[in-house]
Amino acid sequence: MDPAEVERAARRLAAGDVVAFATETVYGLGADATNPAALAKIFALKGRPADHPLIVHIADASGLDRYARDVPETARRLAQAFWPGPLTMIVKRADAVPAAATGGQDSVGLRCPSHPLAQALLRAFAKVGSGAIAAPSANKFGHVSPTTAQHVRDEFGPGLLILDGGPCEVGLESTIVDLSRGAPVMLRPGAIGRDDIERMLGRRPGERDASAPRASGTLASHYAPRTPLVLMEARRFADELRIGDAVLALRPPPAHRAATAWIEAPRDPVRYGHDLYFSLRELDGHGATRILVEAPPRDAAWEAVNDRLGRAAAGAAEEDDAP
Repeated sequence: MDPAEVERAARRLAAGDVVAFATETVYGLGADATNPAALAKIFALKGRPADHPLIVHIADASGLDRYARDVPETARRLAQAFWPGPLTMIVKRADAVPAAATGGQDSVGLRCPSHPLAQALLRAFAKVGSGAIAAPSANKFGHVSPTTAQHVRDEFGPGLLILDGGPCEVGLESTIVDLSRGAPVMLRPGAIGRDDIERMLGRRPGERDASAPRASGTLASHYAPRTPLVLMEARRFADELRIGDAVLALRPPPAHRAATAWIEAPRDPVRYGHDLYFSLRELDGHGATRILVEAPPRDAAWEAVNDRLGRAAAGAAEEDDAP
């Protein structure tokens, strides 16, 4: 980590610019969370709908009282247990956060990242600016999230300042739990699972409902490669394999394979999640007719992986059906 480069990025943020930086989950595209004009640059760069909220990153739990109001005890308990780390909590928005950061909602997603580079940037920015960074993933809206600095360069080309922290440790976006309406509700699964939340709060987070706040990465189609992605049940996988497919499977390739490219994925859900976006981006570059993915198991340990694959398949299907 280059302290001078971190300070340079903090000054850019204070001046209303956008920078990309590593977190433990994926790379973020950040701007001053309190500056509506800077936030508008994020939406423009990503092609992101203005009503799709951003996550506000803070250096420590003290930011809860600055950027949220009526903070519930459940949020403080989860912050003590899982911050810094890959957990976003939806709470009531304080006046310090403009409506532009929250898609016009009265709630805000707050997260305290654990990556040393993200922490250094937040603390450097606190010396010259607000210290709060709104940051979605550093990719075009709906596309596969970036887990390396090169992925960010591939998305946006030269000119964007990127703080390179190496490959992301987790590789999937943060867990999102809504605490703004009383009982905890899981809006997006991630590395911190339902069992983890239940152990800390004494109650299992509920399922998302129609009245839940909008949150990052919860649209039906998201995380999609440009090549159409088809998610296939394991029992049908071998019969559905076609010439020209690029494959992500929990098995080695057959001796006489027809696939353009084949990645044998780890059978461990944590490792699979870590590698997922890297694998999808690699397969996306092979010029295949489609990406065929063998569906992982459906048990709780695979919830976050299955969530991302389901949304990626929906997104690829929408692109494939577009005129």
